[in-house]
Amino acid sequence: MKNFKKIALFSALACAAFTAQAHRAFLVPSSTVVAGNTPWVTVDAAAATDVFVFDHNALKLDNLFITAPDGTALKPENANTGKYRSSFDVKLSQIGSYKIGLLNEGLFASYKEEGKVKRWRGTAETFAKEVPANAEELQVTQRSGRVETFVTNGKPGGKAMEITGSGLELSGATHPNDLVAGETAQFRLTLDGKPAAKVSVTLIAGGVRYRQKLDEKTFVTDNDGKFSVTWANAGMYWMEAEIKDDKQVKAPAKSRVASYVATLEVLPQ
Repeated sequence: MKNFKKIALFSALACAAFTAQAHRAFLVPSSTVVAGNTPWVTVDAAAATDVFVFDHNALKLDNLFITAPDGTALKPENANTGKYRSSFDVKLSQIGSYKIGLLNEGLFASYKEEGKVKRWRGTAETFAKEVPANAEELQVTQRSGRVETFVTNGKPGGKAMEITGSGLELSGATHPNDLVAGETAQFRLTLDGKPAAKVSVTLIAGGVRYRQKLDEKTFVTDNDGKFSVTWANAGMYWMEAEIKDDKQVKAPAKSRVASYVATLEVLPQ
């Protein structure tokens, strides 16, 4: 009973602390490194108060993409969406690395109508139809958000690891499926294909529930968009970065937010 109260108290404190922030979105694969003739992985997609804990909402799979090592697009198998998570399988028929992600793009608007604050999400095409032309205090933001993870079958590499040149993306000297505890990995963030300089990157290890502290780490990219991480322990890690600016913005938006999230697995020595 004592332990139950302790866990319940921690959960309540964690929720109270985390609800001030947006829920954390993630894709978490059953394995990140596999080998064999046509292995499979299962991927869960969710947004939660804690990383890799299914306690809030399932992520929709409408904007899911799976890029095979040869650069072709794959379809998920056995996809389904429940209350707390969406799940799907990926058949890894090719040798090499697969990029699995969600790319959500669109507009976010806030305004007043008859004195009441309104919030709207949609596309540039639906904006004119759904947001009143006489909206007061109108603010429109262009949003681009990537949530990604990586899986390698056998030898790492392939076209899936190439960046698209759109939005915030991760690349670098270290392959995201070649992460080992005690070693240092070097990554690079790009924005629209160019180095994303002076960007804050947050890293949180899974298992927050069991260590009873968030223990997040923060890194800042250099002028070439690069940053390094030395992994203290093996396990799953959640990485996030976000940029707010007014570049590459299309009307009616006057600002943009580009975000990037990745799930990375660090293996033991």
